[in-house]
Amino acid sequence: MSDVTLILEAIGRGEERTLDELLPLVYEELRQLAAARMAQESAGHTLQPTALVHEAWLRLVSDGSRTWKNRAYFFGAAAEAMRRILIESARRKSRLKHGGGQERLDIADLELGETTPDEKVLLINDALEQLELENPERGRVVVLKYFGGLTNKEVSEMLGISERTVDRHWVCAKEWLFRKVRTQM
Repeated sequence: MSDVTLILEAIGRGEERTLDELLPLVYEELRQLAAARMAQESAGHTLQPTALVHEAWLRLVSDGSRTWKNRAYFFGAAAEAMRRILIESARRKSRLKHGGGQERLDIADLELGETTPDEKVLLINDALEQLELENPERGRVVVLKYFGGLTNKEVSEMLGISERTVDRHWVCAKEWLFRKVRTQM
């Protein structure tokens, strides 16, 4: 077993001191994961990969459940935390951009410009939330692969399904999400 898995098991047993040992072991991988997610964000994004990692870490350790069975579960939880942070950021920007709660005027002939990257993130998240309701397993595969950067093998071990099933879910979910987002734009 890797050091990360041993520490995660100790955390699961309630050994709080091991949290201090975990961060140095996973920090660089979390930062690479965050950098990959941030590369897909708009150029003017104010959130940096380091800040995303730190915010995700704070959410992970303050959650209280800490039932990460192994490395894949931990990185899956980290991916979900990063996803939620990015969505919250996009929603916050969208609210500010659209008047921050001010009353909207009905303008019939208003032409809309192209969708911004933040709006695309929100569209994708809305579609992903709908997919998670309709097919939770496919939704989980998307979160783990896209936001978590996990391989098919890691996802299959985490979800207890075959790698072929993971691959099928991934292909179907991507197509479903593409069609759903396209109809919303």
